[in-house]
Amino acid sequence: MILDVMNLKKCLTNVFLLTLAMLTTASGGFVGVNIGTDVSDLLAASNVVAILKAHQITHVRLYDADTHLLQALSNTSIEVIVGVTNEEVLRIGESPSAAAAWINKNVLAYVPSTNITAVAVGSEVLSTIPNVAPVLVPAMNSLHKALVAANLNFRVKVSTPHSMDIIPKPFPPSTATFNSSWNSTMVQLLQFLKNTNSSFMLNAYPYYGYTKGDGIFPIEYALFKPLPSVKQIVDPNTLFHYNSMFDAMVDAAYYSIDALDFSDIPVVVTETGWPSLGGSNEPDATVGNAETYNNNLIRRVLNDSGPPSQVNMPISAYIYELFNEDKRNGPISEKNWGIFYSNGSAIYPLSLSTSGQINGTSASVFCVAKDGADSDKLQAGLNYACGQGGANCAAIQQGQPCYLPNNVKSHASFAFNDYYQKTHSTGGTCDFDGTATITTRDPSYGSCIYTGSSNSSGGGMSLAPTALGPSSPSKASSNMQMCSLQYLISVVGAFLALVML
Repeated sequence: MILDVMNLKKCLTNVFLLTLAMLTTASGGFVGVNIGTDVSDLLAASNVVAILKAHQITHVRLYDADTHLLQALSNTSIEVIVGVTNEEVLRIGESPSAAAAWINKNVLAYVPSTNITAVAVGSEVLSTIPNVAPVLVPAMNSLHKALVAANLNFRVKVSTPHSMDIIPKPFPPSTATFNSSWNSTMVQLLQFLKNTNSSFMLNAYPYYGYTKGDGIFPIEYALFKPLPSVKQIVDPNTLFHYNSMFDAMVDAAYYSIDALDFSDIPVVVTETGWPSLGGSNEPDATVGNAETYNNNLIRRVLNDSGPPSQVNMPISAYIYELFNEDKRNGPISEKNWGIFYSNGSAIYPLSLSTSGQINGTSASVFCVAKDGADSDKLQAGLNYACGQGGANCAAIQQGQPCYLPNNVKSHASFAFNDYYQKTHSTGGTCDFDGTATITTRDPSYGSCIYTGSSNSSGGGMSLAPTALGPSSPSKASSNMQMCSLQYLISVVGAFLALVML
């Protein structure tokens, strides 16, 4: 009897773990966004997060561990990748105590309220600072050990983003391999990812693959556009058809991993996108191409399939990037990868899901007076908005719907919002000498309807809720997930009951 119970326990344990694995790997791909801060007039962190929430952006990557953004992201459930900067990698790689201190300061201080799920150690270290390569994996190991000590290693994974430059010949994908000079480092790195169930982070830019390709590939291939039969891109060794350069790049990474005898390490694309503006020598950096690339990227990712060699491994990708970064060095295109201008207005329509899109309006986002703001500054802002700013302030006049409550904060909120909704697409900001803030909460009340509200018939356009994440599952998919959840619950119940025997 005891033996039978023990065998049953063992069997149920295996089923339990298998079920967990199945449910974990069944999740589809998502589209996230990178948040850079090399912006002259960067919005306050709370306003940045308000934009993320307004567009239901569910995954973000920070290039560092920005205190203001990590605090503002608390209690949002948005999944966050925090970054160890390239300048920090050497010190952390040489000192486990420095790694522990970094985790304490930049992860432990924020979880669980801020949903940090990964640490990206440097950015394209092997390509940009090769002298630091010997300590890259030691740095990752030390950070992981610090997470283990804090019992966070199952929640927070450690990896490092790579440039496509580490794969000298990415096409055809089936023959792709990592630069052999990095083989020793790559074997250690892949073993670390395998041991810790972490992902291989890849920065994949078809824009550069196309512009540096000297006309080898058609631009349609880089933009996810359909190709005529005579232009089909086929791997001559596998006969796999590649409908996009993006898929070929991801597959090149999988084949390179396989060439070093590793498998089952998922590839996540930590950066991809297309610039909306370039110099005279960058004719392909246009708003139209950027809009086409990112819209098609989203559709590609949300179909929940992998590249031809790994069709059951959905691809997740982070768009580069949230805002244009005018302080970036380099060509004009380097400053123009954002999907939003620095004031929060959209550069081009972006269909984030089947239900809506980002467009040039900011409905669902409102500009209101801050609690506790100085009354003199509020009055000055109110005077500007209703005067030189051109806001329509008729509704806050005596006897009109928004006159009551008759105080400067209420009147300023209405005026600030009307100004912002009318001018943000041409550079207007929600600041007013630090007295205003962006909110996703509709401040309308009674018959006082704010511009941009879904109840408004006046100025401002309605923006349907959107998502930079998986589209809503079908009813059949929902039923399957519910069935899986119920099955898991029953298994857990049975398992716990047997444990008590």
